Amino acid sequence: MIELQPATLLLQLAVGGLAFTWVTTRRREAGLGYGWLMRGIFGLLAAGGACLGFATDPVPVRDWSAAAAATAAAAAMAVSVLRRRAGVSGQRERVERRSAEIAEMTGIDRPEQSFDRTQPEFPPMLDLIAPAVGLAGVVAGGLDAGDPAALAVARTVIGAFFLGAVTDAMLLGHWYLVQPGLARGPLLEIVRWTGLLWLPELVVMLWPTGMASVLSGTIDDGYNGLLGWFWVACAVATAGLLALARAALRERFYSAVMAATGLLYLGILTGFGMDLIARALLGST
Repeated sequence: MIELQPATLLLQLAVGGLAFTWVTTRRREAGLGYGWLMRGIFGLLAAGGACLGFATDPVPVRDWSAAAAATAAAAAMAVSVLRRRAGVSGQRERVERRSAEIAEMTGIDRPEQSFDRTQPEFPPMLDLIAPAVGLAGVVAGGLDAGDPAALAVARTVIGAFFLGAVTDAMLLGHWYLVQPGLARGPLLEIVRWTGLLWLPELVVMLWPTGMASVLSGTIDDGYNGLLGWFWVACAVATAGLLALARAALRERFYSAVMAATGLLYLGILTGFGMDLIARALLGST
């Protein structure tokens, strides 16, 4: 039996989300506010996981790792805020280039966002500390979840990155409303990573004893197999939505980004269903 533990789930989301925050911030294209948003959300999830774990079902390595991840995310946030006047190199260059183009076309010098080039930028490597220390807690949570240990750890670790990637993809898509000039490269990269993680997520959930046993009737889901087929629908729908999102992003118009974001909104629902339905069913056996 491999249990679904709420404290472990919160830490999984935090670790995966913070890891893919780094994937985006390292490109130096998304504005500082994006990093603040992501560190705030996933740092709070890590802190919530630590509090829930200590209060309900203590697993010392998991819970202290969650607390350390929350602290590291807060520290990275503090550094980013202190260095905010430097901006982000990619965004800064785009703002300056577009301002120059507008001035050349219209002859009107418009006020532009100012940056302090003498101040060092936020180093994206700081965003790797929180998921790195939190990953130890994810492994500990997997080991505590039940037997067989290797399968439990695989499901927990892969699930962390899969759920983190699909959540980040949805949140990044919405960030284009705040920063409409942002290139599509960051979103395409996260969607690509989510698609790559879909396959190992599927494999570890099917691996015996897994969802194949639910579909064959060996494990009773309590609803005459309905939940098993609902899981299949979630898995297929997630793959389809990711494919459609990538196709939408090939279109030139800005509305294509919003269409892709809408598809990712659905993808986060089916993606979570793909992971949580399977773990809930298999944890009850």
